[in-house]
Formats: sequence, structure tokens, C-alpha cells
Amino acid sequence: MTDQPSSVVDDLADRFWEALLELQPTTATMYGDERYADRLEDPSDVGRAKELALWRSTRRETESIPIDGLSVEDRITVDMIKVICDLGIEAQDQRTDVLRVVDQMGGPQTLLPVVTQFQKADTPERFEKYESRLRAYPAFMAANSDLLREGRASGLTAPRIVVERTIAQLERILEAPVDESPIPATAQVASEADRERVREIVRDVVRPADRVFLDSLRGDYLAASREDPGLWSAPNGDALYRTQIRAWTTVDMDPALIHQIGLDELETIDEERRAISAAAGYGDDTVALRKAQDDDPANCPRTKDELLERAREDIARALTIAPRYFGTMPRAGLEVRPVEEYKEARVLLPAGCRRGTPGHLLRERVRPAEPKVHEARDDDLPRGRARPPLPDLARDGEPEAQRVPPPRRGAYVEGWGLYSERLADEMGLFRTEGERFGMLDAQAWRAARLVVDTGLHALRWSRQQSIDFLLSAGLSATDATIETDRYIAWPGQALTYKLGQRAIESLRRELTERDGSRFDLREFHDQVLGHGSLPLATLARELPTWVTTPA
Repeated sequence: MTDQPSSVVDDLADRFWEALLELQPTTATMYGDERYADRLEDPSDVGRAKELALWRSTRRETESIPIDGLSVEDRITVDMIKVICDLGIEAQDQRTDVLRVVDQMGGPQTLLPVVTQFQKADTPERFEKYESRLRAYPAFMAANSDLLREGRASGLTAPRIVVERTIAQLERILEAPVDESPIPATAQVASEADRERVREIVRDVVRPADRVFLDSLRGDYLAASREDPGLWSAPNGDALYRTQIRAWTTVDMDPALIHQIGLDELETIDEERRAISAAAGYGDDTVALRKAQDDDPANCPRTKDELLERAREDIARALTIAPRYFGTMPRAGLEVRPVEEYKEARVLLPAGCRRGTPGHLLRERVRPAEPKVHEARDDDLPRGRARPPLPDLARDGEPEAQRVPPPRRGAYVEGWGLYSERLADEMGLFRTEGERFGMLDAQAWRAARLVVDTGLHALRWSRQQSIDFLLSAGLSATDATIETDRYIAWPGQALTYKLGQRAIESLRRELTERDGSRFDLREFHDQVLGHGSLPLATLARELPTWVTTPA
């Protein structure tokens, strides 16, 4: 090979990324690339064949690249390309697209509202592309209806509860006035006349396509849907679930082992919760302590401003303490803002890597069901205050995602988030034992996810078994039901949190034993965060070489 290894890797990564953006135009839009902003993905056999050809040809090229002599970042890039291609080929072989087409959270009916938030349509040229994309929606949904028919014919259908929830969602969308549609409401247009044009397209083009898809779901597909919610009940279901485990976590693990890990984690967390309960005078009655926490006015912000101010105080405290635990601090700041009504209830937006804009922790408006101050929830405080918004940077300050698309980031990203909840305790960021109890509830929640996901999809649990187990782990009835239905629709996603956390904690123990008193926790955290979102196997292999032993 005449080319230098690094240039070969760069060339492959660049070509792969460019080809993928063309095949996934809405992904391109979300990364700020406007070249394909006039089109949608092609879920037809033609589009699928193009993707499969890309996975196979790129994977073959990785085999010709000698790993010896590559830089750290180049080894990471090759690893990520291999993982992406292997998972893509496996998904195509098992036709997971036929299953994904019905999903109340991420199905095709959700695409336009999401991409509209990223797509600029504020010039004539941009608006023309946006209009073309909206008008491509009927063909896109027709191809998805073909997938429904294919799934019905092969028996590879979604669980009935997922179909019913998707039908209910589409019915709500179609019953609402067009003025209330999130598409025109969030369209980034230059004038009210353009917004009115978007409303017309939604009424005349988008909604009729949704009605056709809804009719397809209501008809023979609903009748053919799987009554048992677990993936085990689908044709080749056990293999499908192993694929989903690998896709979400980037590791291959036996579902039975994961199930037991969840039970063991819960037992450990329960011991910690009972200790706090006993010290507070409630004995082993953690339910009574939780109710007392919920009823305590000190834990219930009375206004939005009070909630935001508390979050800002916590962020300020964390940033003061963080340099003792992190060598590299974010160049951009972190702002706390109330979330816009049309966005998700709780969202953490990372800092803009190139622009140097601050990251945003967006807090939801106060509602009767507002999480209490003592509760530690996903992407919320106190986890947020121990999760510095370090951008995913590769070489020369370029975002890693700009160099090569990452595989699903779940296990790394969610694992770090859950690790940081424990780190917040280590940093002394919890003001009270009640706050620590809230953190432990959140840890138990994620441990329970290991149990219910594997229970549903491998061990043949019923939906009610999952709900009952989550209730016993400390979740409310509403949360237990929502969680169960979420993981019926997304097999494997629930595993990312605890498995990712355990991987990071295991590496920390390994390096602490290796280096003893010379172990540098600040360097450990910098190296975990400093190379972008990684497959867990890559992190486990490379991290010990990145964290150096001081002389």
C-alpha cells in the first residue's frame, strides 16, 4: 500500500460519511448539511439495497487497512466503521426495518416534526427545498405502508400495544387543527406568508399521507399484530433480540446474564436505600420515606423561576468543584433555560463545538407532576450537575460525528450519565440524604430496566409482569406503564444505561488496581470523555493505554 495509513483511514471515513449522508438526508440536515434538504429517506427495496451495498463495500475496505501503526483516533475510526457496517448488514439480513416501521416514539409519522426543528427555510432557496421535502412525504409513507404489508405477510409484525399506541397517536395528530401542528409551528421560515404555505401543505399533502398510513394500521395489520409483547414472539425472535442488544449497547451479552445483573444491582441499591430509610426513622419502609419526600414542601418548587434558580445554583456549585475531578473543563458555558412548549419535557442540548456556544439544560415548566428537587432523573439534576458538557471532539477540534457517524451512542452516553449520578455523590453535590435517596431511586430505575427488558423480550414476561416489577422497584404506576410500553417498542434500549455505567466503573476499578495511589481520576475522566462516543469494546481496549501511570 503506497498511501500512509492515516490518509487511507481519512479517505475511507470521508467517503463513507458522504455516502451515508446522501442515503440518510434527514440525518444530514440534523448535522447542518443542507445539500439533501429537499428529500426524505427511501425505505423501499431500492433504498435498502443501496444501504446494504454501502455497508458491504465499506466493511470490505476496512479489512485492507493495517491496524498496526495507526494513531489512536484512526484506530477508533476503523473500529466505529466496522461496528456500523456489521450492525447494518445484520439488521438488513433480519429485516429490522419491517419492525421499526411501527413505533409511537420514533416511527415514520414522527419524522417531519423532528426534522423541521433542524431545517432552515428562511430564504427562497431553503424554503423551496423544505417544500420539496414536505411534498416527498406521501411517497415516503407509501413505502412505509409497503413495509406494513411485508411484515404482515412474513409474520414480522409489531406488538399489538405498540400498534394501538401508534394508531392513537396518529388519530390525535389528525384530529387536531392544522394550526396546532408542530410542523408549521416550528418551521424556520422568513415570513408569516411562508408559514401559511406550510400549513396548506400539511393540510393538503402531509395529513392525507398520514391518513393512508393510519388506515393501513387499522386494517389487517392490527389484526395480524403480535399479542405477546416480547420480541421472542416474532419469527426468529431470539436472534432479533441479540441483534438489538448489540445495536444499542455495542456488546454481545446473554439476556439471562443481563437479567441477573439487573437483579443483583437492585439488591445492592435496596441495601443503600434501606440504610437511608432507617437513619431517617422509617426502618426498612422505603415507600414511607419516599412519600414523605414527595410531600415535603421543601422538595416542591412553587414556581418555574424557583425551579430554574435552584438548577442554576446547583450548576454553579458543580462547576466550582469539578476541576478536582476533571482536568479539561468545557470552553463553552452551561445555561439553564425553560424548555419551549413544543419540545420534549426535559432536554440537555450539548454545546456547539465549532461556534463555542454554551450547552443548555432545559427545565420543563412546573406541572402538578413536576419531579421533586430530591429526585435524580435522566438528563436532570443532580446528574446534570456532574455531567460537564464536554463536546465530542476528535482531532483538530472537529466533532467526532463529523468525521465518521457513530453507532448508536446509547451505552456510552447513557452509561456516562448514570456513572455521573454516582460521581455527584462522590463529589459531595447532594445537599441531603433525601437527595441521595432520590439518586438511588434513579439508579434502581435503570437497574430495573435490565430486568424488564430481558424479561419482556427473552424470558416471555407479560406486559403486566413488567409493570408490576417496576412498581416494586419504586416507580409510580404512570411511570411503570410508560416505561414498559417504551421498551416493548424499543427492545434493547433499556440496557444501555446500566451496562454503560458498569463498563466505565469496571475500567476505573481496573486502572485503580493497576496504578494504586498514583491513579489520576482527573485524567481518567478526561480520557473517557475525550475521544467521542465509543463502542464499549473500543473503550475497554484503548482506555488503559490512554490513562498513563505517573512516575
